[in-house]
Amino acid sequence: MQTVLLIPTAHSIGLTSACLGVMHALDSIGIKAGFMKPFSQSTTPAASHPSSQADAPTLARASAIIQNAFGTNPPPSISRQRLERMLGDAQLDDLLEDVVAQRQSLANYDVVVCEGLIADDTASYSQQVNAALANALDAKVILVSSTDVSTTQAANTLANTLDVFARAFGGLASERVLGTILMRVRGLGNADNVVDPPAAAGSARFDLNDDFVQAVRQQSPTFGGEQFAVIGTVPFSASLSVPRAVDVAEALNATWLNEGAAKTRRVLDTKLVASSVANAQNLFHRGTLLVTPADRDDVIMAAALAAMDGVSLAGLVLTGGIRPNDNVLQLCQGAFKIGLPVMTVPTDSYQTVQNLVQANYEIPADDQKRALDVAQFVAAYLDLDWLKTNFSQHQQAPRLSPSAFRHQLVKTAQAANKRIVLPEGSEPRTVEAAIICQRRGIANCVLLAVPDEVRKVAADRGLEIPDGLEIIDPAPLVERYVAPMVERRKGKLDAAQAQDQLQDTVVLGTMMLQLGEVDGLVSGAVHTTANTVRPAFQLIKTAPQYSLVSSVFFMLLPEQVVVYGDCAINPNPTAEQLAEIAIQSAQSAKAFGIEPKVAMISYSTGASGEGADVDKVRQATELARQQAPDLLIDGPLQYDAASVKSVANSKAPNSPVAGQANVFIFPDLNTGNTTYKAVQRSANVVSVGPMLQGLNKPVNDLSRGALVDDIVYTIALTAIQAADTGK
Repeated sequence: MQTVLLIPTAHSIGLTSACLGVMHALDSIGIKAGFMKPFSQSTTPAASHPSSQADAPTLARASAIIQNAFGTNPPPSISRQRLERMLGDAQLDDLLEDVVAQRQSLANYDVVVCEGLIADDTASYSQQVNAALANALDAKVILVSSTDVSTTQAANTLANTLDVFARAFGGLASERVLGTILMRVRGLGNADNVVDPPAAAGSARFDLNDDFVQAVRQQSPTFGGEQFAVIGTVPFSASLSVPRAVDVAEALNATWLNEGAAKTRRVLDTKLVASSVANAQNLFHRGTLLVTPADRDDVIMAAALAAMDGVSLAGLVLTGGIRPNDNVLQLCQGAFKIGLPVMTVPTDSYQTVQNLVQANYEIPADDQKRALDVAQFVAAYLDLDWLKTNFSQHQQAPRLSPSAFRHQLVKTAQAANKRIVLPEGSEPRTVEAAIICQRRGIANCVLLAVPDEVRKVAADRGLEIPDGLEIIDPAPLVERYVAPMVERRKGKLDAAQAQDQLQDTVVLGTMMLQLGEVDGLVSGAVHTTANTVRPAFQLIKTAPQYSLVSSVFFMLLPEQVVVYGDCAINPNPTAEQLAEIAIQSAQSAKAFGIEPKVAMISYSTGASGEGADVDKVRQATELARQQAPDLLIDGPLQYDAASVKSVANSKAPNSPVAGQANVFIFPDLNTGNTTYKAVQRSANVVSVGPMLQGLNKPVNDLSRGALVDDIVYTIALTAIQAADTGK
């Protein structure tokens, strides 16, 4: 286990963001990273607590953010009060013994990312403590700094800053000091204030220009070389400092009239409404926080109407310390019910805007989405090759982590360059997902919808439709697919029936896929599974080597990605069908970088139980072995015997799969669907799927509760399947 200590060279430099990025980048290359913040920097005065409580270890904000973002369990931090008291008593060495014990609790990680103390006017001892931490933990050091690469003066300042902070660890040439991550960098041309972050770790690295590097090297010759690396150059992005409406309410000490969706609405822009509604129409956009006096009934009503028309405003801040007219509030109930946040503050409008500008919007511990967005953004600008070179040798065992899976998914889909049709073309989440996929090169998406409807949805969500995103009105297309559909279903429907069915965009998209005009189809955000799958069964049909269609979910567990099948299609498969599902699922796992170890799940392990259900699983296992002799497969296995090594050692000591399975085949739909949903909901696990397997061409279903990211990754899955099918 290696420890890397991130040391900030200034206050408010993005230290925790840098830690998030390093954690995400390490995870994306399969390195298991833990986190610790040895000392809390909470400024809560000790006098407000009994001494025993003031000294009690607590989970620091940075640790809570990491815990929520990555599912790790950072150890609690030593309180600031205890640190300062023991420093005053010259007992720092005793305190560091506790820090070493903290690190030992993370012994099962390959690398431990440690956040150092931030230097500020109230913590003049930070450099002394950080140096002691590095020695106690035998940690390598990365300096987290910032700069403006457009000026020579900034280069000189950066060189001096790095030199000063590196001295505590032996200087820039020391083996302990690895290099720097430059955060919130200005002067990177079109990289400044990036709004649309890249998708994959390491995908958007910015190299510093030669003039700037040479200016730094005049004072620090090792800068940017092997001895002192520039590990990342992360541009400034205001889009990462987007609070939720609930964070704004807390910062303003506001009173809620309607909290609504305040925990999910992001404040992308703030507008003070002083003019009449007739002159303020351009203010009603997705993500806008409107600040207006509480007696402006016209503005309140207009905001409510915009919300009911589908515009996701960030919220309303009503100023002046008065309550709006009750009749007006009653008329706004429809907007309140669909989540419009409305708060009141005692200050006037001008002072409220000033308070908003001056508020501190650091990442709250409970804002998982923002933490993950920041982690992804920062990781995109880190040097993955450098991280692999410096940390891979400490890895305990190869693994495919959730971040590595998503990283690989995006990269493989980008390389596939496939055309994916989205029949629910004007559905808001689908539109946003298509825009993301088009911008990131994940797939060339085709939206089946009236173009004006798509443009309205994009405008309401504050989105810009990129060049290359196809929007096709389905109505004029129907006639051209009637004859091919009748031919495909010869004897089962006539031209009139075909024309009627083709009014359904899912059927229309499936015909486009069947004729090779697109490479895959994704639907289900508003359609049922049956609506999505039935046309595929009828028009695409099963691949020659298979007799059935089944499904898998990729379950993104905290430690690794595993495959569950079949959880969506076959209610009660026979032994022969179960064997086929196992083989299909193993091949799907392999296609996505998971070397399959297949467990056939039952309520009994080995020969310990009897009954028709166990016999079916036993028979299916034997059939799968005969049909795929090179496949690592075993069953029947109970879930704990399949997944937990200690249980496997007791129940199935000679099994090649028990305790290490990564593909779980359930005996029936009831068991599979129940298990995947229980794991997903109870353990807060992301599941990607269901991905259909066994069809001639890829069609995939979405949950009707799918998030935008779910749709993006399902499109990526479909593109990869299309590339694999075409081989």
